[in-house]
Amino acid sequence: MLVTGANTNDKTQAAALLEAMPFLPPWEEPLHFCADKGYDYADVRSTIGALGYHDHIKSRGQETHACHDQPGYRARRWVCERTNSWLNKYRGLLIRWEKKLANYKALLFLACALIVWKRSIIFG
Repeated sequence: MLVTGANTNDKTQAAALLEAMPFLPPWEEPLHFCADKGYDYADVRSTIGALGYHDHIKSRGQETHACHDQPGYRARRWVCERTNSWLNKYRGLLIRWEKKLANYKALLFLACALIVWKRSIIFG
């Protein structure tokens, strides 16, 4: 999890985000990176490929085309968008009131833990 200012471009943090991932066991299949148009740059795609990820980044206009051509089409990044929506339900995260980064990150981790706990109760 990376916390940056709202005025920071997504493409500048792509490599840092992938390098901050916890250790994963080796997979036989490639790891996937699903993102929106904010990551649609050649240097970001090359960084993602160099780190061993297969990117799913729709270029500008491709997603709109897919929505019209395929009924019931759902973007691959919907998991990230859904999780952001769940995090926005916590008032302390929606508007950042904390001045210290450590306090804000603690709230983020607490909110993520609560989301996982609630979903584990629902799905057994």
